[in-house]
Amino acid sequence: MATSKGDMPFFEHIEALRGHLMRSVLVVAVLGIVLFFYNDILFGKIIFGPRHQDFITYRVICALGHRFFHDNSACIQVATQELINTDLAGQFTMHMWISFIGGVILGMPYILWELWRFISPALRDSETKPVKGFVFISTLLFLTGVAFSYFLVFPLTWNFLAPYAVSNDVKNLISFDSYVSNLTTLTVAFGLVFEMPVVVYFLSRINILTPVFMRKYRRHAVVVILVLAALITPTSDIPTMMAVFVPLYALYEISIFVSAFVTKKYNT
Repeated sequence: MATSKGDMPFFEHIEALRGHLMRSVLVVAVLGIVLFFYNDILFGKIIFGPRHQDFITYRVICALGHRFFHDNSACIQVATQELINTDLAGQFTMHMWISFIGGVILGMPYILWELWRFISPALRDSETKPVKGFVFISTLLFLTGVAFSYFLVFPLTWNFLAPYAVSNDVKNLISFDSYVSNLTTLTVAFGLVFEMPVVVYFLSRINILTPVFMRKYRRHAVVVILVLAALITPTSDIPTMMAVFVPLYALYEISIFVSAFVTKKYNT
């Protein structure tokens, strides 16, 4: 008779997990290789998109400014600082790294599906039914975080910091590596942090988190989120840090409602 994963010995769990991880890595690798050969789109359209005046974020903000203020006051003049590369293999390394990150982002639905395949056999039928939308919801939240960072947080970060100068005696020479690191750090971090409601859902199902606890320690959570925002933000400026803090705190409040729903429906 077949046994569920809940009945498996420890090393069989490890072997099963290895299979899921290997398939996930294979999918990421294939997607990364495909992206590697679409260099013009990957860099010209996506990575360097926020450096172009016709980037959708700038056009939307400018259009909103015209609608509400009837002038160009809201239009952003995009920073034109050039990027430099000082490492012989720098551009090739960044090409491979961005292809990998792109593979992870595009492959996230499959990665989450493999994660669900690993954990679902250990759940009872009554536990599986409420979370059948795990892959869809988790993917939606991850991509929402990625989009929020790429279309809003990073463009504002770039245009605030790239031209910033304490004196005309100091010229900004921004490295290609710095640009890519800021972009990928913010984008992936936001994608993962936006999974907070899903994490809270599962923790509430097993009674580790309750809405009462989350409301009681809301002030402490604000401090933790501020610290997390400071760690996630690749720069130390307050506007960028607040742009990270606000959605994180909103996610915390949403998570309280999620925890309250779970507690009321399943744990009472």
